[in-house]
Amino acid sequence: MIKTTTMQIRGMTCTACARASERAVKKLSGIAEANVNFATEKLAVQFDDEQVSLADIKAAVKKAGYEAVEIKAQDEEPPVTVQKQKLLIASIFTIPILYLAMGMMLSWPIPVWLAPMRYPLRFALIQLVLLIPVVIAGFRFYKVGYSALFRGSPNMDTLIALGTSAAILYSFFSIVQIILGDHMAVEHLYIESAAVIITLVLVGKTLEALAKGKTSEAIKKLIGLQPKTARVIRGGTEQEVPISSLVPGDHILVRPGEKIPVDGIILSGITAVDESFLTGESIPVEKQTGDEVTGASLNKNGVITIQATRVGQDTVLAQIIRLMEQAQADKAPIARLADQVSAYFVPIVVGIAVLSALLWLLAGEGPVFAMTILISVLVIACPCALGLATPTAIMVGTGIGAQHGILIKSGEALEIAHKIDTVVFDKTGTITEGKPRLTDIRPLDKDSLSETELLALAAGIEQVSEHPLGEAIVAAARERDVALPEVTDVTALPGRGIRGNLGGGALLLGNQALMTESSINMDELSLHAIEELSAEGKTVMLLALNGTLQGLLAV
Repeated sequence: MIKTTTMQIRGMTCTACARASERAVKKLSGIAEANVNFATEKLAVQFDDEQVSLADIKAAVKKAGYEAVEIKAQDEEPPVTVQKQKLLIASIFTIPILYLAMGMMLSWPIPVWLAPMRYPLRFALIQLVLLIPVVIAGFRFYKVGYSALFRGSPNMDTLIALGTSAAILYSFFSIVQIILGDHMAVEHLYIESAAVIITLVLVGKTLEALAKGKTSEAIKKLIGLQPKTARVIRGGTEQEVPISSLVPGDHILVRPGEKIPVDGIILSGITAVDESFLTGESIPVEKQTGDEVTGASLNKNGVITIQATRVGQDTVLAQIIRLMEQAQADKAPIARLADQVSAYFVPIVVGIAVLSALLWLLAGEGPVFAMTILISVLVIACPCALGLATPTAIMVGTGIGAQHGILIKSGEALEIAHKIDTVVFDKTGTITEGKPRLTDIRPLDKDSLSETELLALAAGIEQVSEHPLGEAIVAAARERDVALPEVTDVTALPGRGIRGNLGGGALLLGNQALMTESSINMDELSLHAIEELSAEGKTVMLLALNGTLQGLLAV
């Protein structure tokens, strides 16, 4: 049976690492598809569980030099914090090394007891001691780089490790020359080169970790939409339990203002549900017995009991999160091209570096100049950005899209989005701010109430309501500093509107159905206005006082 799973891959430092672990998994029998994304550090794999197990996949990844961890079992790691600490340590010790090295060439003030020409050995040893913490901070480059080299799959870290190692070893050679009496060898120290290279690469790694962290926040926000607990009715008693313990068939009580914990069907109660996180529609949807509700949507104004139908990873929200993760893990066509290029790039760079050094030696230059050329080629040609730019762009793009309510299905969809020349909107054909706003106030005629009086009455009856349309009317009245009358005996009429008492007279605010039900006469002028505003995608509410239609409002 074909199964699909996603695992975290630890120990990767570049796209070559991702390619090596992906290749190791694909060699196993029973693997239908395997995709390792360096930006998300995740392995998405489809496999036949009768031919290969998760343990086999983990073992293959471990043999390649990395660690595969099931996402559910993994501990939270603070990669950004760790990278910042490494960068801080490297920077603190690199700055004095750079000052000493450059000070000799640029005549910066250096303590007499560290003058390179008078105390060359002391000058060299001080730099060497300062280099040790920098190497420790960047030790992972050596561990991963040389490990990959010995496995026959050199990566970006291999270039950094080879370049800095060459600089450090040649500096050791120069120190030995100084000890043997050649004080001019102090001019051939490359300790500052190794320190600066390690520190600059750590700057890049820190920026990379920050980019990943910001992107993962978008998914965390989606996860945060779901409440942590739910009120379940079991055995006739109400108890609060974690949503992870819910099972299909559970009866769940949801009060006004609470988020619905899981997908389900309403067993009892009438309410309005804010589903804007899912549909983008700012106006809540009226719900009653038998209607379906979606987990993480907001119950606005009624107590309801629902029966859970989908829980855990089966809910609509979980599917949205899964879609987001798949989009971030997906390789766009240009990312696959970058992977292919970087696969050949590293060994070619190493070859060019060695060849360049040999050619300069044959041309009559000394070993110092040849070594400088070797180090320069190894470090400058490191193509980290080549393999990182595209997956990071996909991560950031899908993450920012999610924060603004736009779900991008795949990396390929994002890549070809620049070709879009037509945007098609459904339903009302409008883009909203996510919350309703009063747009129109229309008195019926000159002899009826004024706009301010109409707004005052509507806001007066709605000020005790929790309905978003009512909240929009009250907010508009407050913006205009309109004094609100006292309306008593306010009763909500689900699906129709609201009724109240104003100084002994009946005050109604609602839709056409409420007016018809209450025998309120609507002339052709009012019907035309309703039709006109509705055609603009607005919700129209009619206000009647003492059996007479006074005007209408649109949100």
